Amino acid sequence: MRNVGIFAHVDAGKTTTTEQMLYRSGRIRALGSVDDGTAQTDWLEVERTRGISVRSAVTRFEWKSVQINLVDTPGHADFLSEVERSLRVMDGAVLIVSAVEGVQAQTEVIWQALRDLNIPTLLYINKLDRIGAEPDRVLEEIRRLLSPDAIPVQSFVGVEGEFAGSIELLQADGGGTADSLRPVQAGVDGEDAWQRAHEDRTRLAEKIAERNDALLERYFEQGGLDDAEVIAPLKDGVRSCELFPVLYGASGRGIGVDALMDAIVGLLPAPGGKEEMPLSGVVFKLDKDSTMGRLAYVRLYGGVLRNRDTARNHSLNIEEKVTQIRKMDGQRSEDVGILKAGDIAVVCGWSRARIGDIIGSEEGVPGVRRLAEPLLTVQAHWRNEAEYPAVVAAMQELADEDPYLDVQWLQEDRELHLRVMGPIQVEVLGQMLLSRFGLVVDFGEPSVIYKETPARKGEGFVAYTMPKPCWAILRFVIEPGERGSGLQYHSVVRPERLLDSYQNEVARRVPEALEQGLKGWPVTDLKVTLIEGEHHVWHTHPLDFVVATPMGIMDGLANTGTILLEPMLRFRLSTPEEFGGKLMSELSVMRGEFDMPVVRQGRMELEGRLPVATSLDFPARLGSMTRGRGTLTTYFDGYQVCPPDVQAERTRRGVNPLDTSKYILATRKALSIG
Repeated sequence: MRNVGIFAHVDAGKTTTTEQMLYRSGRIRALGSVDDGTAQTDWLEVERTRGISVRSAVTRFEWKSVQINLVDTPGHADFLSEVERSLRVMDGAVLIVSAVEGVQAQTEVIWQALRDLNIPTLLYINKLDRIGAEPDRVLEEIRRLLSPDAIPVQSFVGVEGEFAGSIELLQADGGGTADSLRPVQAGVDGEDAWQRAHEDRTRLAEKIAERNDALLERYFEQGGLDDAEVIAPLKDGVRSCELFPVLYGASGRGIGVDALMDAIVGLLPAPGGKEEMPLSGVVFKLDKDSTMGRLAYVRLYGGVLRNRDTARNHSLNIEEKVTQIRKMDGQRSEDVGILKAGDIAVVCGWSRARIGDIIGSEEGVPGVRRLAEPLLTVQAHWRNEAEYPAVVAAMQELADEDPYLDVQWLQEDRELHLRVMGPIQVEVLGQMLLSRFGLVVDFGEPSVIYKETPARKGEGFVAYTMPKPCWAILRFVIEPGERGSGLQYHSVVRPERLLDSYQNEVARRVPEALEQGLKGWPVTDLKVTLIEGEHHVWHTHPLDFVVATPMGIMDGLANTGTILLEPMLRFRLSTPEEFGGKLMSELSVMRGEFDMPVVRQGRMELEGRLPVATSLDFPARLGSMTRGRGTLTTYFDGYQVCPPDVQAERTRRGVNPLDTSKYILATRKALSIG
């Protein structure tokens, strides 16, 4: 078995490659098309209409007697959260790069995540049949921007209209030598192609030999290495994430896809985990079905799960019964009744499951690598008051499937706000609300999500002892943390002063209290230490600390003051040299910071950082400024302190804990209703 994710920048050919795999493996009888809206893994109406993937899709097929679970992920940056969740459960990856566009922004973001998570990766250079394809340039980009350890295991023959396939540099059975090269595709001919293939085969042998002294000695002794001597260390290098095989193809025509599937089976690792181990898994995706209700996509790392089993949700500390276990193929599914360690399936019956929930033991479940950071917020507007409850319910359902939407429901103001990655996601949300729920919802102009951080060290204190019965006394020390460190919380209070159960309640409530600071924005990059706490044997109720914690935290922030932080983008800009001066001037106006420009083959390349707030419309303006010849790649690069002249405040949701009397009454009322 293999669990493999297909990743790429938008339009590099992920879904087309997936469709070809399903067709060529015999899983589907007819080949679908992304452009026609008939692709197996793009089954949402919005995906068929727009021709892009907006949700990850799980499918499966068999190749060379090996079962492969394949996850086709979105390529657009606005849907990076889907990629993030899929990465967590993969044992191997195929990263697709277009032979025309080369390495793009999303390519680099995903590559870094794959390296952080140590996921073995194949690189597939696609679209060699397209006009403008330059595989040698793209390979150089891959080695420069991704890894110098990217090594071709094929040699391509021709480009653009003359692309005729590739020549395999190794025989899978290990019986070949440098003199026994064979074509992947019929019709490969020409002395130049074979000469190039021999040179590529020599470079591959050299790369392998460099990693092992004994092999290096043998290489010099016999002037090369046989396939059998290359394949084993190549597999080891791939699985230890030290080597990254490069393959070539044109998925639209089915060229190179069989060889890619051979590489998935031959080079990527099988999943670990044993059936006799305790149950251990993670929910990485949620869907809703009109008949079966909530569908929880689960990757199991240990144990076995069967229909009608009761499983413990470690994250929620509850038990839920499995009604069915199904295997999905796009929109189709079948009841398989069992899920074993290493496999992926859909579990029905878990009505309370959330994305990221650990099932059974957390032993062996990998951590999550945060990629997506919604930087914009938008307000939803519906047609009439009668639709308000339906819109709230629909938004909450969508937020279950994508928690980063973080829907804020302001009951008193009857407003809905949500966090988004970009304008394409906003458009897609509107289309999904219409096609799935029959609701016409418009969204206001997006505004940037700022954050706050403490200006200096200070203390926060609360003595919540009135009106009786209640008793909760807390004292916090709040101090600035390093940029990007988030919240670091710990307690130095001894249990005899404040029971562990009460301390746990405080720890749970501190992040919630920091969701809105003095200016209404989330507070980050700080250390919070509980240095004093007191409960009363008779008067204290656990909910007292639910009320008291936000008051203590806000008192501390009032004493420290807060500084405004703004989100930043790392950018790479490429433009014809003639437009360089104008663009550098524009970047300076936007408060951009950039390195010395580099000129390559008549094009100027600039790298640096830009505030999100000043560059929202820059991608659109770039086209007109460079007559469509400029390219811009950007990705999130953290928050930094705003200049003094930038002021941004957000209206607080709910009652401010600094208004203690009103806050206590409002919170007590809410808790009593809850």
